[in-house]
Parts: sequence; structure tokens; C-alpha cells
Amino acid sequence: MTIDSFTEYAHSNHSDWADPVLTPLTRSQAARLVHLGLTAATRLGLDLAYEGGAALVPVEPSAEGPVLGLSNLARTLSRYEEQRWPSLVEEHFVQLLDCLRNGPPPPPEDPERELIQRLVPREALPTHWSEDRSDFVPGLMSVPATIKDGTVTMYLEPPDLGLTWPQAERYGLANLRRLTDHVEYLDHDDISIAVVTGTPFAASRALVLDTVLRDSLHLDHHPPHGLLAAVPARDLLLLHVIKDLSLIPALGLLINLAARSHIHDPGPLSPEVHLVTPTEASPDPNPSHRPFTWHPATTTSPDNTPLRLSPHLESLTKLLATHEPPPPPH
Repeated sequence: MTIDSFTEYAHSNHSDWADPVLTPLTRSQAARLVHLGLTAATRLGLDLAYEGGAALVPVEPSAEGPVLGLSNLARTLSRYEEQRWPSLVEEHFVQLLDCLRNGPPPPPEDPERELIQRLVPREALPTHWSEDRSDFVPGLMSVPATIKDGTVTMYLEPPDLGLTWPQAERYGLANLRRLTDHVEYLDHDDISIAVVTGTPFAASRALVLDTVLRDSLHLDHHPPHGLLAAVPARDLLLLHVIKDLSLIPALGLLINLAARSHIHDPGPLSPEVHLVTPTEASPDPNPSHRPFTWHPATTTSPDNTPLRLSPHLESLTKLLATHEPPPPPH
């Protein structure tokens, strides 16, 4: 991936005419999506209307009927030429209705082999369930899940599967480690950013970052200064191995790309960029001990001035500055 393609991706589709609800579409594109959705719903025997809430809802409020969300569909369609939209919308609704009519898939017969740990926004989970569980990074939680025929099912109550929560998490992480990434590199001057994709669990691979570094980035040891990392959407993990002060322009690129992906891509997670540092060795044999610690890379000022380096990252840049060669004499 070249710096030019990165810049084009990061800056594309930032129109003043963007629809306020169905991002990242323009208002005219959003109107077309709604029209296509209503047309497809009618062909499928549904009497639905659009009332501006990013979903098609029953015309008769008291009627039993599906509510068909459009948010992720809008993000998916933005990747395709508009002539493909009618078939994509109909295909999406057919699959969605099949899931609604058939109900959730049966529980996994072999949880030890089928559960895969997944990052999920806290706001997408029931409050009564999530209130006493910790975040992986602010706003994102780790949940055991399965995937079948492209449908992901989360399991919030492992005892229903005959498991304790630590067992379910251990199985989920072990199976997450077995996935295979697709990695491309964005290279420009001394900056290199790894773009990790390839599965619907690409962002969740941040939970097993040591495996990603070893098997996908082919690093034989943990980077001593850590990494910059972002998990903007479910299918994307962005990584920059810190070596020197080139981390500053790398941070700018990551902020741009993460923000754009979080706004535009299906399954948004977090627009934040993180500083990931090796955790000091611990004698704790607990398998949940994390080899890395995740810190914010930036912080906002009380007066809403532009982002600043977080205290952790600022300290690191000062350390790296002492390693920089002196400027050549005039």
C-alpha cells in the first residue's frame, strides 16, 4: 500500500453533504439506500417505512414485524459502485430475514474448538451484564463468540454452555490465536504501518497481539519501545512498531486512518490510537496475564485545543530524543 493510496483513502468522502445518520453516505446516496431498502422490503412481503432513525420500521407501530437496520449496510455499500447496490441491498435483507425467522444458531457443540474471543463496544451490550466487567481498552470489551455462515453470535452467559467465564475466555483466546491474518504495509520514508485484515476478527486479534507480532509481522521479540495500535472497526487492526521519533508522523497517519475507518467501515469499534508497551515480567501464572499494556496515545485539553501526546507517549518521545544522532555541524 502506497502513501498516495493511504492519503486518498483517509481523505475520501468527507463531503459537506454527508448524511447525518447514514454515514458515510451523502444525503442523495442515503436517500437512494432508503428507496432501495423499501423496494426490497416490499418484494419480500414487508410493510415498512423509514422515519429517519437508520432503520426501516413497521408502518403500523402495533404490528409485529422486523426492524431492519441500515447503519452497517450504508457502510458496506460505500465500498461499492452504485450500480451494485440493488443486488447488495436485497441480498443483505434476505440474509437478515433468514436469521430473524430461524432464530439464533444452536449453541456450539464443542465450545473448546468453536468459541472465538471478540472485541465489542460496551454500548452494544446489555448494561446489566457489562456493568461489572472490565474493558480491554476504554469502551471495548472482550466476549466469547462463534461464527457460522458469516453470522457472529455472542455468548454473554458462559454457564449456559456449561463453562465458567475464565474457561470460555481461555477457549476463545486459543481459537483466536489460530486465525490467519492478511497483512499489507503502508511504507513512506521511515514510516511503516502494518494493516492487518483477512477475517471478521481482525481487530480482535489485538487481544492476542503477541501472536500477531510473531506469526503475522514475523518479529522474533517484543519491540522494546512498544507499538502504536488502533482497532477502528471489526475487520481492521493497525500497527506501527516504534523505533525512533518517526513515531510522530506515524501517529498522525494512524489518527487519520483510524478516524476514517471508524466513521466509514462496518462494525465500528474505536477511533482512538493507543501506545502499547511490553508489560514487565510477572511471576503470576494466571493465563489471562497480558504481555502488553495499552495506554492512550493522545489526550484532549480542557479547552478543546487540538490533541496532545499523552503523558506516556510524551515520556517515550523524550527518551527516544536522547537516542537521536546530533545534527551535523554547519
